[in-house]
Amino acid sequence: MTGPREVTQGASADESARHRSGLPSGGESPLNRSTGPAATGVDHPLRYGYGTNGLTDLRLNDALSLLADLGYDGVGLTLDHMHLDPLAPDLATRTRRVARRLDELGLGVTIETGARYVLDPWRKHGPSLLDPDPDQRARRVDLLIRAVQIAGDLGAHAVHCFSGIAPEDTDEDTAWKRLAETLAPVLDAATTAGIPLAIEPEPGHLLATLTDFHRLRRTLGSPDALGLTLDIGHCQCLEPLSPAECIRAAAPWLRHVQIEDMRRGLHEHLPFGDGEIDFPPVLEALATTSYQGLMVVELPRHSHAGPQLAEQSLQFLQRAAAGLKSKDLDGSQVPDKTPIPGEGPAASEGRTP
Repeated sequence: MTGPREVTQGASADESARHRSGLPSGGESPLNRSTGPAATGVDHPLRYGYGTNGLTDLRLNDALSLLADLGYDGVGLTLDHMHLDPLAPDLATRTRRVARRLDELGLGVTIETGARYVLDPWRKHGPSLLDPDPDQRARRVDLLIRAVQIAGDLGAHAVHCFSGIAPEDTDEDTAWKRLAETLAPVLDAATTAGIPLAIEPEPGHLLATLTDFHRLRRTLGSPDALGLTLDIGHCQCLEPLSPAECIRAAAPWLRHVQIEDMRRGLHEHLPFGDGEIDFPPVLEALATTSYQGLMVVELPRHSHAGPQLAEQSLQFLQRAAAGLKSKDLDGSQVPDKTPIPGEGPAASEGRTP
């Protein structure tokens, strides 16, 4: 392991927030800027993170220290009962404590909202934005607005969310209308905070593919606050394009990246090398599209081996990136003709097979 990160002392609150979000001093809000090359003085623009949903057997402070010692650039912080519980008392004080620790360790952060049972001990990921009961939908909205507020306090570069599974007794048009209406107050909060809301296409959910993301985006009128979380494994699982092609197609809207290995047609998050993904082209695509946020390893079913997998995952990604040519890692834009799923006159509004 490497030693703890060296952190500049005496930074202002605004400077600390910019540091965690990956912005240079005096830079724009993450909401209003396009992706661009990382700050100078680093070898390449790729910034690695690890998700706390894969470190649930560790206290949050221990998890953050572990990631900094290993050499990670940041953390995907899932708001859950064991890690910065968004519903427990004295949230503001606890958030300030986490902010100080992130600054001490030099870690960037993105906020994840995929905790399984944080709202309902009986229903995984329930209630969702699609729940038939408006009071239940409001609970999810409240959680997401809290997440936006926490993200602002921590200087996070994005807040992640997902649509949820459409209820069996709800027709598709109703479900899409409900999703758009329910997201509206969350997008308002994200706009006010200057934090992108990055929705994730999730296999089995109403919003499952890049095509579905564009359907929602157009329905909402393409608000600046709405961005995309792209899970590289999900691309391998069900998208018609390769993961690298998905990155290039999604680049204008890309605000957060999750990464792990996966097999075609099987939604199972796997350690690197256990699936079918060819990772050097994935990292090249992220570098050449100048994605500036964190690339967060997501292994939520592997907490039993979290510290070991965190170390192995970073080594794997660094080895994969080391083979890329320097011109692919300088953050420069390259021409791209990859078709955008869901875009163009022949695009279908239906689900990608």
